[in-house]
Amino acid sequence: MLLFERWRILAPDYEPIKRSMKKIHRHQIRDHKQEKALFIRRAIQAFIGILILTCVLIANLYHLQVQDYSEYKARSNNNSIKLIPVAPNRGRIYDRNGVILADNIPVCSLEIIPDQVKNLPQVLMQLQPLLGISDQDIAAFNKAKLQTLAFKPVTLIAHMNNKQVAVFSVNEFEYPGVNIDAHLERYYPYGAALTHLLGYVGKINDRDIAALKKSGKYDNYKATRTIGKLGIEHYYENMLHGKAGYETVEVNSHGRVVRTLSYVPPVAGKDLKLTIDINLQLYAQKLLTLQQKDPTTGLMVTKVRRGAIVAMNPKNGAILAMVSSPSYNPNLFVNGISSKAYTALLNDPARPLINRATLGLYPPGSTVKPELAAAGLTTGVITVHTVRNNHGFWRIPNSKSRKFRDDRVQGFANVDIYKAIEKSVNTYFYQVAYDLGIDRLSMWMTKFGYGQHSGIDIDEDSTGIMPTRAWKMARFHQPWMQGDTVPLGIGQGYWTATPIQIAKATSVVAEDGIEHRPHLLKDIIDGKTQQPVTFADFKPLTSVPQKDWAIIKKGMELVVEKGTASQMFKNMPFQVAGKTGTSQVYSLTDTEHYDANEVAEHFKDHALFTGFAPANDPSILVTVVLEHGGWGWHAAPFARDIMEYVLLKPTLSPQAGELVQQPSPSLAGLSNGMSSVVKVS
Repeated sequence: MLLFERWRILAPDYEPIKRSMKKIHRHQIRDHKQEKALFIRRAIQAFIGILILTCVLIANLYHLQVQDYSEYKARSNNNSIKLIPVAPNRGRIYDRNGVILADNIPVCSLEIIPDQVKNLPQVLMQLQPLLGISDQDIAAFNKAKLQTLAFKPVTLIAHMNNKQVAVFSVNEFEYPGVNIDAHLERYYPYGAALTHLLGYVGKINDRDIAALKKSGKYDNYKATRTIGKLGIEHYYENMLHGKAGYETVEVNSHGRVVRTLSYVPPVAGKDLKLTIDINLQLYAQKLLTLQQKDPTTGLMVTKVRRGAIVAMNPKNGAILAMVSSPSYNPNLFVNGISSKAYTALLNDPARPLINRATLGLYPPGSTVKPELAAAGLTTGVITVHTVRNNHGFWRIPNSKSRKFRDDRVQGFANVDIYKAIEKSVNTYFYQVAYDLGIDRLSMWMTKFGYGQHSGIDIDEDSTGIMPTRAWKMARFHQPWMQGDTVPLGIGQGYWTATPIQIAKATSVVAEDGIEHRPHLLKDIIDGKTQQPVTFADFKPLTSVPQKDWAIIKKGMELVVEKGTASQMFKNMPFQVAGKTGTSQVYSLTDTEHYDANEVAEHFKDHALFTGFAPANDPSILVTVVLEHGGWGWHAAPFARDIMEYVLLKPTLSPQAGELVQQPSPSLAGLSNGMSSVVKVS
């Protein structure tokens, strides 16, 4: 009691606290009726919420499972089913006798999909000793990987040998994302002999993809590794490639194929048979190689002469052989040539990458004199009775111009059109060119195909230069002078042409004005059907009378009988009509004299010859250009040998045993009596 009293003294506010506690005690009495009503309200609200959410869930389930079933089913299938494109087999290329010139061979390569490999550097380290992979191959792979999307395969080994295939097959399960790919690869059995004619295929690059997408053909190339880059391979790409197929496969979560659901086979590309005779091609190529003794080692070495040979049938323009020397091996480009090897080709002073037959530009020299004679005779500038004596040089009339010289200091006496062609008298044709004038001269030479694409069925085809007033003004910003016209009379000056153009112009003379289109394609082989191909001729040169053609061809016959090429065509069993040409590389002043023994190799004249046989009914026409070969008659023996080879040792329809290679069995049983003919305009 005493303590309580002391606490009251210490806590004077005790009474108000006591009253407050009593009040709180009264408020804690529960109202069960009110609480029950509150609970019921909350329960109803929760039930309504649950009911609404359930309805929303059911509605969504209906939307997913019923309304959008097809869409989500397709998405689900896409996660497990893939459409894989299948590349078609590329069409083969044959020569006219059925010998394979471009084949497809099976190869195995090792590929890695970087996106499917967890630790790529470690995998490469493990594979290198396992398969004997060189450091260069690893470096090439890493370089290619940087240029390829991560989910696309990158080649590590382009050609696996049998041992590598066996070793990896045993250990394949340890390397997910690394696979062996078996496929067909292009192969050129004759290597450099046909490169500038066939061209080659190479890996599809970004530029190719852009072109394919632009043309709407990209889908057809999704499974294709290579595409035609040059020559026949490029020109007839659409025929050779074929149509891609596809297979529908089911894959597991690791992307591996579980089973094939459907398969649509690809359609193989069409095979092509060319007009080329491989035996004649190899023979012509051999003519441009020399066996010489090395002065240092004393060993015999092979020297390749720079130049071009074109052999064709003048009756239809079919190319029988077309050689550009030197050449290179096209098989280097199929899987991608190394930068070192390509740099070596680019820097080679012999320029093997250039197709000299269709891109090589040379002054045509005196080979154009028959065509100039046709222009002069038809326009009346000269007649068969026109005789001239110029005593070794010619000047522009009534002027003090420079002397335009003959190849003989004393000149030629009493020169008519026959002798002018036979002896290749320059002064005679200086006058013809001067009298024609640049306008008529260029117009007439254009009719023979100069200054235009030859029309051959490869894209590597130069127009050369057939100069005109407008050309000189555009090129040099200078007007045309009379002195510019004179050297055109002997195929010099600004005039340049390709060997195929010279051959085509010569064929117009051989065919009395009919201008056939030079071509390489003979037949298209589709399965068991062989369709011959015809090419539309150019507009014929009908303005030249028949008698003038006879005059010109007689002059060309005299060239090989007693003219500039007579020593090369002695005792021939058939009549030949031809024309030599000497093409100057640089100009001489009036006081300079050309001596082949004193000038550097690259300043020596080019040697040219073009001709056909038999002269009265030609079946073979040959044009030869020897770079820095000297006088034109130096090229004549090459043409003579090819004419003899074709006419005296015919291989254009050989017996089986005479072929370099037996015809492919795949050509057996082809239908030869085709009712339809493919026409190319």
